[in-house]
Amino acid sequence: FQSNRHGPGFAENTSSEEQVMIKIPGNSYLASPSLPDFSGCSPGWSSAFYGAECFDSEVHSYLKNLGKQKSSESQNIDAKKVELEQLLMMETKNYRKTIKFYQKLLQKERRSKGPEIKSMLPKLRGQLQEMKSKVQFLELVKKYMQAKQWGVESCVLPAVIHSGKTDTMDMAPMDESSLLLYYNTEKHQCNNQNGVRVLQAGTPLGLMAYLYSRNAFLEGYVQQFLYTFRYFCTQEEFLQFLLDRISSTLSSASLDPSTSLTKICNRSFCILQAWIEDCYTVDFATNTDLLGTLKEFISSKVASLNGYGERLLSLLEDASARKGGSADPCSAVDKCEEESEEGRKTLHSLCKKLSEDVSRKNFYWKLSKGMGPMAQHQREWLHTGSAVLPKPWCSSFTEESSASLARADEVGPVLLMECSAQQLCWQLTLLQQEVFSKCHPVHFLNSRALGVKDKCVAVPKAVVAETVSLKVCNLFLSKCIQDQYLLQLLKNADSISTWVAAEIVTCHTTKRQVSLLSKFLLIAKCCYEQRNFATAMQILAGLENLIVRQLPAWKILPAKVAEIMEELKAVEVFLKSDSLCLMEGDRFKTLPTIPSAHVLAMHVQQLETGGFTMTNGAHKWTKLRNIAKVVSQVHAFQENPYTYAPDFKLQSYLRQRITHFKDADISALAADNCANFHQIPAEKHSRKIQDTLRRMKATFQ
Repeated sequence: FQSNRHGPGFAENTSSEEQVMIKIPGNSYLASPSLPDFSGCSPGWSSAFYGAECFDSEVHSYLKNLGKQKSSESQNIDAKKVELEQLLMMETKNYRKTIKFYQKLLQKERRSKGPEIKSMLPKLRGQLQEMKSKVQFLELVKKYMQAKQWGVESCVLPAVIHSGKTDTMDMAPMDESSLLLYYNTEKHQCNNQNGVRVLQAGTPLGLMAYLYSRNAFLEGYVQQFLYTFRYFCTQEEFLQFLLDRISSTLSSASLDPSTSLTKICNRSFCILQAWIEDCYTVDFATNTDLLGTLKEFISSKVASLNGYGERLLSLLEDASARKGGSADPCSAVDKCEEESEEGRKTLHSLCKKLSEDVSRKNFYWKLSKGMGPMAQHQREWLHTGSAVLPKPWCSSFTEESSASLARADEVGPVLLMECSAQQLCWQLTLLQQEVFSKCHPVHFLNSRALGVKDKCVAVPKAVVAETVSLKVCNLFLSKCIQDQYLLQLLKNADSISTWVAAEIVTCHTTKRQVSLLSKFLLIAKCCYEQRNFATAMQILAGLENLIVRQLPAWKILPAKVAEIMEELKAVEVFLKSDSLCLMEGDRFKTLPTIPSAHVLAMHVQQLETGGFTMTNGAHKWTKLRNIAKVVSQVHAFQENPYTYAPDFKLQSYLRQRITHFKDADISALAADNCANFHQIPAEKHSRKIQDTLRRMKATFQ
């Protein structure tokens, strides 16, 4: 192994180093009386983002050579799995031992500050990075091995469609060209024809059938499909498609893994489990009929034939239990996940220690007078950010009693002035992370139908208006149920912006306003330096409120502090410049990030502009693939949570103040405060009136 193995696939799901201790038995071929024990079928966000590049040539060659020490087992996939599991377990064990040793050295270094320990820490840190790369690489090989199984050649795809039909005698023969449209590329030279063909478009039936192609998992197609299928089929139609394939092949699937029926049956279960693991919250939790149909099918058709039905039902129960909790939405649903929690925290702590050096760097933003493009070093800054610091506990913004709100009102902005900008940044970041951790990439699709527009969030108040809006803007199929969590996310953003503006305009002296303006600017600067772009942009929106921008306090604001406003505007321009700007480089894989929800929704809306179908009615897969790539970054960012120590007292205070001002009328609040108006001294004001009268008198003479 080389220490520089940091290919794109290393970030394919919930910090692979966090999950390596979870025992995942390899997929075996169909054995009576039960199906293979599929585990962790969801390909992960990196599959949708990187596509075929998720697995490089190094992974291919390693798997090819795996198990060749014993010539008799060179072609035995089970032997490869066993050897890979053993290697992964051994490397993971060594990695964790080294982590504990590193943490002990850190504690000694804080107490004694001996030169020997200081010299050992950098060397040990380098060893940890190399060991981490080994574990991640083995995880990637394991994912690649799982992805290669149970697919069929593209010429068999019409048979996949036929396999779910009971009246096959009356069906006209289907050709692949009538279902899917490809274009040829010379970018990758492969030994088979499928390697030079890239999917361009397809009918809804053809796109669902392509899930069964041999390379569907390897190309990232499965994950991209799970993100975007609602544009061309409903959840009910997709579920029925899978259940029909399972019904028609389950009883006929043989022990021979090479038969098409066995491959179709096993791939159907793989896709179904991946769908549950990745999209339960947006598809099944919001649609009780869909969930009921699936449970009924499993209980009546699958559970009676083999034990896998019980596994699926258990998977659904676990997913339902996790929906209300703070579990990572990207993580695979696994029985052993709870046992790995202690190790997960350790690995998060390691990420913090390994990135401490970066966190101490200070970065500076400034726009040129001509508003030209930002310098390269300015663009690169956002990919270097700062350190991760343990998964926080936070409660909802709105879960506050009236008594608590009254106490917060009595305290007023005093606590804001007493706390440092960094303290406030950390706690606001944890509050923001609470709402961001509950969102899903699918929430950012079809946002026009929810009334989300540029610069503002227009939530229709009248039922009639909502009906008209959905008819005009809905890009999903009419019967497709859409979760509206994005609106809750944007309302929280608006509440914070309103709170910022309200706190400033309710200050009764200009001096206090200057202090509070400076504090919010410093908080916003700290937020974007910590890659919390959501809170930074929310504070900027509050400061750019029309009433706030006209305050006299801006004129006496210190110049260095006032420059932060230009930095924030530069960050906003950067975020709007490219939908994938935060995914450049490798820093996003280890450093926590929270994007601006509204900016991301606008990027997706831009990709949704234009037709989704070609002249022949086929849906443009290239367009859907680009949308899936952009929204996949939501899961990518959720993999690395901020680990600041929560200050529950301060968090409670902030929630109370935000809730207190969430529906405030800023202009009405400002009108009651004389500090919000430019004051002209009486003598100077009288002299101006006299001069004006004198000039008017002169014009009539």
